Amino acid sequence: MRVGVPSEVKNHEYRVGMIPAAAHALVGTGHEVLIQAGAGNGSGIEDSEYSDAGARIVPEAGDVWSAAEMIVKVKEPIEPEFDHLRQGQTLFTYLHLAPLPELTQLLLDREVTGIAYETITDRHGTLPLLSPMSEVAGRMAVLMGGNFLERRHGGRGILLTGVPGVQPGDVVIIGGGIVGLNAAKVALGLGARVTILETSGERMRYLDNLFHGAVTTLASNHHNLHAALARADVLVGAVLIPGRSAPKLVTRDMLSLMKKGSVVVDVAVDQGGCFETTRPTTHSDPIYEVDGIVHYCVANMPGAVPRTSTYALNNATYRYAQALADKGVVEAVKADPGLAEGVNTYRGHITCKPVAESQDRPHKPLAELL
Repeated sequence: MRVGVPSEVKNHEYRVGMIPAAAHALVGTGHEVLIQAGAGNGSGIEDSEYSDAGARIVPEAGDVWSAAEMIVKVKEPIEPEFDHLRQGQTLFTYLHLAPLPELTQLLLDREVTGIAYETITDRHGTLPLLSPMSEVAGRMAVLMGGNFLERRHGGRGILLTGVPGVQPGDVVIIGGGIVGLNAAKVALGLGARVTILETSGERMRYLDNLFHGAVTTLASNHHNLHAALARADVLVGAVLIPGRSAPKLVTRDMLSLMKKGSVVVDVAVDQGGCFETTRPTTHSDPIYEVDGIVHYCVANMPGAVPRTSTYALNNATYRYAQALADKGVVEAVKADPGLAEGVNTYRGHITCKPVAESQDRPHKPLAELL
């Protein structure tokens, strides 16, 4: 199979879809790998490293998209890339289609096979390709929140760590999954007071045992959420329902419960966000203010630390890319039901039920199309 890796074009997105080791493995099993010139520069990977691994460097994005049977990316295509999408192509990347009806329609019209990292599951039912970036984003969320608490950004002027004689800041995390757990690790490490709101009693017990009681866990309900909002200096939205738009757990009216200059960080922004006031921002223009509350809603947070993120992501994606190249899409998904869960669009149909339901569109089970 001819596999192509174009440069990412989203604002300040410096990650790359494939590292040289993965390219070397694909080439070693008889596949051809095309890398757009400079695609790895943002992650500190030189073109020469790819060519030494056996990949072929091509000058322009169009050369990659037009020649490759499978495109391996990091982020979903955006408007400058739309014209490159073509019938019969396989797109292997983070798609986050639920809040993106225009891209979804384009994938359907062009009959692109869209395989989304974020909906692939493993034998335990977890999300192995979402986990690495959730770990990065969770850890970044508290660091970004602490940064934008500085008065020069409109924040309250609080140092999350506190100092002797002055209380530390309060970090409230909605959701105790991978993002929430990693946010809590960093917040605790900084010395902040940490509260996690979670719906699962089992998960709350796990978090309590993991952190030896240093984190306060609360059942996620309106009463507890309202009380936590009043305390929060940094509020982290860490709620994910695979494939679906994130639920709006914090309304605009509820912002009035928060202290002016508090910071909200919505890690769920890729799925539409879990705050009513969320709108996607970029690394070059990361924050805005609503009713005195600073919002940080960057849709590709891990792109700010591309070296770490690229290698962490490739550790997870490589074996799936290899399987797709070795067997082709049909045989690969037949052999791996978890990979089949990643197929969001196929032959002009939405095959991921949560995406279809989020957009009120018809759903066609993948098994009926193979």
